[in-house]
Order: sequence, then structure tokens, then C-alpha cells
Amino acid sequence: MRYLTLLLVLLSCQAAAELNYQLQPRQIAAHTWLLEGSTENFATSNGANIVNIAFIETSDGVVVIDSGPSKRYGEALRQAIATVTDKPVKLLLLTHHHPDHVLGNQAFADVPIAALAGTAALLAEQGDAMAENMYRLVGDWMRGTEVRLPTQTLEPGLLQVGDHRLRLLALSGHTGADLAILDETSGVLFAGDLVFYERALTTPNSPGLDVWLADIDTLQKLPWKLLVPGHGPLASDDKPFRQMRDYLGWLDQLMREGVAAGADMNELIRTPIPPRFAGVSLSRYELIRSVTHLYPRYEQKGLQRVDQSP
Repeated sequence: MRYLTLLLVLLSCQAAAELNYQLQPRQIAAHTWLLEGSTENFATSNGANIVNIAFIETSDGVVVIDSGPSKRYGEALRQAIATVTDKPVKLLLLTHHHPDHVLGNQAFADVPIAALAGTAALLAEQGDAMAENMYRLVGDWMRGTEVRLPTQTLEPGLLQVGDHRLRLLALSGHTGADLAILDETSGVLFAGDLVFYERALTTPNSPGLDVWLADIDTLQKLPWKLLVPGHGPLASDDKPFRQMRDYLGWLDQLMREGVAAGADMNELIRTPIPPRFAGVSLSRYELIRSVTHLYPRYEQKGLQRVDQSP
């Protein structure tokens, strides 16, 4: 019996060790750190650590941008921040309501959690279902994770936190309620999931590709020096914007031409991926999802209803 108990303890310790995010903050600008996720899909092998999370050390405390995909991640994020600075966390800003960005909120219950009003509403509406889906996708990584809603509502404009001046932008192309943050003090632009780079974008809540393209124009015109996309590598040039504009334009053209040709959804999802997107992670997977999300709208706009014909 003693040996069985010892074995169970060892197995428990091994399981705990395997469920370790091992977050390593990387300094990308003065007082600014990035924790870069992979460009893979959600999987038990990565614990849903596919997102870019950042934090800024100000003279008045730490501002965290997004909390990650699970309670365990949020706790690991707090520990990672403590390895860099002994200043307290002052504020958590949420860029949007998708689960990989907000399900670490429980680890920040002691500080204000701020988001756009639309983000709070979407999280209240969809959060439990998204959390349940994450449990199915990544299993034990999600243990103990529950939805925690924002406690403060953000308005677009300037937010001064200590010695850092943050410009908050309320955009909508990705989810209908998307926060982008330009740190005017450092020149770092935190674009959230309005920008995917070298990873195919996701469209489940997008109000339209035309809206998203307009948001890309807005972001690119800002006086940024360094761009942190929601997914994908850091950039100091405009390549992420050019790739986003190209990819969004291709999706839009594909679906417009599909409607004109009378194509059905199954035909579009088999469309060859253009060679220029061959190196973009999950292109085929996200094409299937985007056609499923968006093509019915294109059909409704492009095909006249028989009961409305002249």
C-alpha cells in the first residue's frame, strides 16, 4: 500500500509538471515585455498557449494586456511578471472576449479588469460556452477555470498610467468590440486580434471583412514603432498590415466570386490556398471556418429572394 501511495504521488507530481506553461517574458521595449504564444491551434500539447500577452511596467504599477487562456495560465503570468518587477499589478486590459485572451482573469481578481462595453457584453453572453469548449479542446489545462467578467468599462481616448500614456482605440473588425492600445510613451502598438501575422485570422464574430480592412487602415496610420499582433511574431515594419490586407482582400474576393458563380460552401472550402499564404499557419483550417462563418452573408446580399423579385 505504501508503494502504491508513493506511485500515485509521483504520478501526480509528473502530471503537475507537464501542465506547466513555463512562461518566459521577453523585453521588447523600455519597461515592456511580451509572452509570445505559438501559431498552432488549441491542443493539449500547448495548453492553448497560442496568444501574445504583454505587460508594461509603469511608475505606478504594472499594466497587463490580456490574461491568457486559463486560470493556470493567469497564475503563471502573475509569477512571470514577479520575476521582472516587484511593482504591483495595477490594471488588466482586455482586447476582446475570445477565450484565449480572457480565461486567465481569475488570477487578476485583486485588480481592476477593464474592457470595452461590447467586450463585457459578449463575454457575459458567450463566455460559459467558450470555456466549456476550451475544456474539451485542452482538457486538464483548464482545471478550475471559470469566466470572470470585467469590472471596469473602457472608453476610447487617452489613459495615463504612471509615466505611460496609453491611447485606447475602440474598433470592431474582429469581434464587433476590439480594443487596440498604442503606448505613446514607448511607441508599441498592441493590436490584439485585429492583426494576425503568419497565422491565419479567425472570423467567428467579425461584423464584416470591409469593417476589418478599415480597422487595419486606422491602425497602420498610428505613430507606432513596434507592433504586437494578437497572434504571430513581433514586427517593426508594416509586413503584418500588408499581409492582413492581402488575406482579407483574398477572402472577400473568393466569396464574392463564389456567389457570382453560384458556388456552394463545400466548393469554396476546397479552394487552393494561394502560394503567397503557403507559410501562414492554419490557412486551410481557418479558410473552412471563415467560409462557414461568412459565406451565408455574402449569399444573402448577392442572391435576390424569390419572394422579393420584381
